[in-house]
Amino acid sequence: MRWRGRRQSSNIDDRRGRSPLPGGFGRGGSPIRIPAGRGGISFTGIIILVVGFFVLRALGIDPAALLDPEGQSGGRFTQEEGTQASDEMREFVAVVLADTEDVWNDVLQHEGAVYREPTLTMFTGQVRSACGFASSASGPFYCPGDNKVYLDTAFFDQLARQFGAAGDFAQAYVIAHEVGHHVQNLTGVLPRFNEMRRGMNQAEANEMSQRVELQADCFAGVWAHFTAQKGLLDAGDIEEAMNAARQIGDDTLQRRTQGYVVPESFNHGTSAQRQRWFANGLRNGRLTDCDTFNNPI
Repeated sequence: MRWRGRRQSSNIDDRRGRSPLPGGFGRGGSPIRIPAGRGGISFTGIIILVVGFFVLRALGIDPAALLDPEGQSGGRFTQEEGTQASDEMREFVAVVLADTEDVWNDVLQHEGAVYREPTLTMFTGQVRSACGFASSASGPFYCPGDNKVYLDTAFFDQLARQFGAAGDFAQAYVIAHEVGHHVQNLTGVLPRFNEMRRGMNQAEANEMSQRVELQADCFAGVWAHFTAQKGLLDAGDIEEAMNAARQIGDDTLQRRTQGYVVPESFNHGTSAQRQRWFANGLRNGRLTDCDTFNNPI
């Protein structure tokens, strides 16, 4: 995918490296201050630390080495590499999000609707959203309560290593799928589903959940259709997305993790279904081709 040097979305909330502390969470949260005398460091304590620093130096001991026994703080090149990789990932995510903004602003405008752009929150390890507390183990998700997509980009490493779905367009497909849920929220699909789910048994809820997820796959295909029309895709990009859809199908995941499948527990769709509905959206870029609720899935 040709993403370098292109417009980046400003709707990025980068919380990577921050701890979602109770009571202090948000855009940076509130700083925690420990008063001296209650676990803090007094003026006398500072003097002791300074004296201890010079004593250690006199003995030929590097105080920094004690604080960083693995020598990581001295590895400036490694640190810079990590920062560069982090910045590059943020740029990539911001460009893909900008592409989805361009597509959905145009598509919904033609439908006589207004597209309210979502925020994409990048986090590390765990995060608190309006939908509750979540860890990266839950994978990327969309929260209709705050209209935000949540993404721990470590999932992309897992997607490549564990699921065999490498490539930047495989990653872009994941983002576009979650944005697809935002489109569903704007068009009333998610609110209706959440209301109906209260009166459903587990089997019925799973079946309806599959239809919701497959429509999000189709919406990702709609995005890919218009992105391809702009000449932004490289050879093999569509294959990367189709492979990702295959690798994260319910049947494929269950075979990989437990050795057998339980169809009644599927809640996202099989590999074949996910590929087919992505292809439906990709083919013509029409929302009418994404009606998973009135057609067999």
